[in-house]
Amino acid sequence: MKRRLDLRLAAIIISITTGILIMFTGISILTNHYHIAMYQQQTAEGHGIDQLNYHLEQAQMQSIILTCILSIALATVTGIYVARRISAPLVQMKQAAERMTRGDLATRIHVDGEDELAGLGGSLNELALQLQKQEQLRRSMTQDIAHELRTPLTTLKSHTRALEDGIWEPTAERFRTCLHEIDRLIDLVTELEDLHDMESPEFRLCLARQDMSKLMERAVLLVKPMYLEKQVKLKYTSGPPMPAMVDADRIHQVLVNMLSNALRHTPMGGRVRAELIAENKHVLVRIEDNGQGINPDDLPFIFERFYRGDKSRNRNSGGSGMGLAIVKRLVTAHGGQVWAESRGANHGSCFFIRLPIERTGTVPIQT
Repeated sequence: MKRRLDLRLAAIIISITTGILIMFTGISILTNHYHIAMYQQQTAEGHGIDQLNYHLEQAQMQSIILTCILSIALATVTGIYVARRISAPLVQMKQAAERMTRGDLATRIHVDGEDELAGLGGSLNELALQLQKQEQLRRSMTQDIAHELRTPLTTLKSHTRALEDGIWEPTAERFRTCLHEIDRLIDLVTELEDLHDMESPEFRLCLARQDMSKLMERAVLLVKPMYLEKQVKLKYTSGPPMPAMVDADRIHQVLVNMLSNALRHTPMGGRVRAELIAENKHVLVRIEDNGQGINPDDLPFIFERFYRGDKSRNRNSGGSGMGLAIVKRLVTAHGGQVWAESRGANHGSCFFIRLPIERTGTVPIQT
């Protein structure tokens, strides 16, 4: 059971107060008893009322003085103990936070207990972990971007140098190759811009009630020529209207990305099947292929930016590594879910997108 810090502090204060009262009562009883016994002894020897007053005054003075001294001692000892117990984890957290600001994100805090201080220590540990992950992601992303830019730039440089030195003739084929590399650069920059815009606080969706069947037909019609060129069969059968509150342009982008991803990883002569399934409060998009499949170890990471299960694949065969990251961000913004299933390499894969029929996400509607 979690112990609350305020209740513990209240219990300590009440205990100190109670201890002082008990101590005062005990000292008063003992001193009064002591002086009354002395007065009775002196009365037997012939002393009068003046002696009684003297003993009563002494009893009260001693009670007050002893109670004051012992109360100060009790409060001092208890206060120092409590202050050290409370300040120790706070000092540890301060030192850990200072180390984090200096870049030591591997630092962790060890706080015993189950109160708010322990919870604060756990939150700082989680913050350090997330910062560490973000730093690793930033470094990895920087390396990936550099790699993605280096390849087409190197190709363009070599082609241009060969044309300049007269090694190659300036034919239409050479220029088409250069234009292809330029298109790759433009696509990469565009995807980076899209991902940046989607992760910014200003990102908004323009939600409206749309027919998911029509959106799927539109996406299938757009990618159909690419499927025909690669000789991959794309099967989709139109069904009844399936309305949902979505951003039509963004969902079109999601569907095209998913269908293009399936085509990219399906060999010539393969097949891809797309379908819409009506659930209770959701619309389920299912895209299945019989292509390369996904290693089970890679499944948790395929929606991360620049991730490729097969590190040997280049951009032509493996894509930019950002398409699925964009898909996940857009689906999440709609309050939906996206995931993939596969039995392993060369066994195909199946991607699922579940979108709510009604708007349940936290992204406000753009007007």
